[in-house]
Amino acid sequence: MCALNRLSEPESGRASSPVASDRLKSKLRILLVEDDRSVRRYLEVTLQRSGYKVIAAADGLEAMKLAFANEIDAVVTDAIMPHLSGEQLAGFLRNHPKLSQTPIILLTGQEHQPSTLATDGAISAFLYKPVKTEELTRCLAEQLQRD
Repeated sequence: MCALNRLSEPESGRASSPVASDRLKSKLRILLVEDDRSVRRYLEVTLQRSGYKVIAAADGLEAMKLAFANEIDAVVTDAIMPHLSGEQLAGFLRNHPKLSQTPIILLTGQEHQPSTLATDGAISAFLYKPVKTEELTRCLAEQLQRD
């Protein structure tokens, strides 16, 4: 389930409308951050097959450099990585004017909810690993629609 930052918002029982046509979706750029190479490749292919352009990074530090050097529409990041965690990355991105409103989805293998970053607005949503293809693409679409 895509656990949103705004946990108090009621869910409407309706299916959400598509974020954009395939033509518009193909122009959306997703920064994917995952230190496990095989998981990163799986998620990259999943997002590409869903029509997104993917910019992949192996850790949070590389992701920060790519985020500042590229136009990105959303970030999907692992929570625990070397050099800079997903939560630390989110904190840095939220402090940059160009990226402060960019949706950030945190992927976590931990049983508990991520730190206070999830409740203070730095993290837009989080998903538990192993994440299902449909779950990730639906959550991403919801976050891009909000944006």
